[in-house]
Amino acid sequence: MIRFLSLPFYIKLSCTLISIIALGYIAHIGQTIIVPLILGSLFSLLLVPVCNILENKLKFHRTLAAITSLLLFFGLIVILFTMLGAQLSMLKDDWPAFEKQITQSFSMSQIWVHKTFGVAQAEQMEYLTSTVSKSISQGTAIVGIALLSLSSLLILLVFTFLYTFFILIYRAHIVRFLLLVNRTEHHVIVMDIVRQIQYVVKKYLIGLVLQMLIVAALTFIALSVIGVKYSLMLALITGFLNVLPYIGIFIALLIISIITFATSSVTHVLLVIVALVVVHLMDSNYVVPKIVGSKVKVNSLFAMMAIIVGEMIWGIAGMFLAIPILAICKILFDRVRDLKAWGFLLGEEEKGTENFNRLLGELNIFKKPEK
Repeated sequence: MIRFLSLPFYIKLSCTLISIIALGYIAHIGQTIIVPLILGSLFSLLLVPVCNILENKLKFHRTLAAITSLLLFFGLIVILFTMLGAQLSMLKDDWPAFEKQITQSFSMSQIWVHKTFGVAQAEQMEYLTSTVSKSISQGTAIVGIALLSLSSLLILLVFTFLYTFFILIYRAHIVRFLLLVNRTEHHVIVMDIVRQIQYVVKKYLIGLVLQMLIVAALTFIALSVIGVKYSLMLALITGFLNVLPYIGIFIALLIISIITFATSSVTHVLLVIVALVVVHLMDSNYVVPKIVGSKVKVNSLFAMMAIIVGEMIWGIAGMFLAIPILAICKILFDRVRDLKAWGFLLGEEEKGTENFNRLLGELNIFKKPEK
C-alpha cells in the first residue's frame, strides 16, 4: 500500500502560494513566448475543422492545409483592418473643423476656470507651456517606447502565425503525447478534456466574432439615426474594442464622444452616450449570455478577477486571453476529482439548488442568539 505523507496546513498553504507566485513571475518574464503560444493554440483549435476538411475532403497535404487555413484566417483579419484604416483616413477632411472646435472649447474652458477659480488665463497658459516643454524634453523616450511597442506587436504577430502553423501540423503528435504521459485508464478522460477544450474555444471565438458584428451593427444603426458623421468607422471601432471585456466599450464611448463633439454639437454627444449605454446593456444582458457565454460557464466574479490579473501580467493581450484560459481551467478542474470543488467555484450557480440555499438560510450565523 502506498502511504502519502500528511503535511500541516501551513506548509501546504506556503507551497501553494510559492507556486502561484513562481508561475505568475514566469508568465510575466516569458510574455514574449507564452502569449503568442497561447494565441496560436486558440487559433489552431479554431482552424482544426478547416484543416480536417482540406485534408479529408480535398486531399491536401497536412502542411498545405495548415498554410491555406492560416492564409484564409489572417487574410480575413487583414481585410477587416484595411476597411477600418480606409475609414480612419477620411478623418483628415474634417481635421480643420476638429481643430477649430477644440480651440473654441479650450477658450471657453479657460474663461470658466478664470470665473470659477480666479486663475488668470496668462497663468493657465504658463502652466500649459511648462507642461508641454517637459513633454517635449521627454520626446525621445516617448518615441523609443512607441517603437518598442510597435516591434513587440510585430514579434507577437510573427510568433502567433508560426505557433499556429506548427500546432496545426503537429496536433495529432501533441494529443499522443498527452495520452502517453497519462495512465491507460485515464485516456478516456484526457480525450474528453481535449474535445471539450476544442469545442469551448471554437464556440467562444466564433461567438466573439458574432458579438463584434452585432455590436458594430447596433452602434451603426444608432449613430446613423442620431446623424453622427463617420458612423461606419465608429461602429467598426466599437466592435473591435468590445473584444476587451468591460473596458473596451468605455474606450469606444470616449473616442466616439470626442469625434462627435468635434464634428457636431453637445446634444449629439449626449445622445451618443445614451445610445452606447443602451447598446452595452443589450450586449451584456442578451448577446454575451446567449452567444458568447452560453458555452463558457464561468461566473462574472472570477471572470472580472481574471481580466484584472491578465492585464497586470500581460497587458491588453492578457485581458483578451483571461476568459478562454479561465474556461480551460474550469474544464480541467471539473474532470479532476481533487479539483472539482474549484471547478464548481468558477462556474455559474446551477438550477436545482433551492434546497441547498434554504439550508444556508437556516444556518445563518449572523442571527442574534436567543436570550
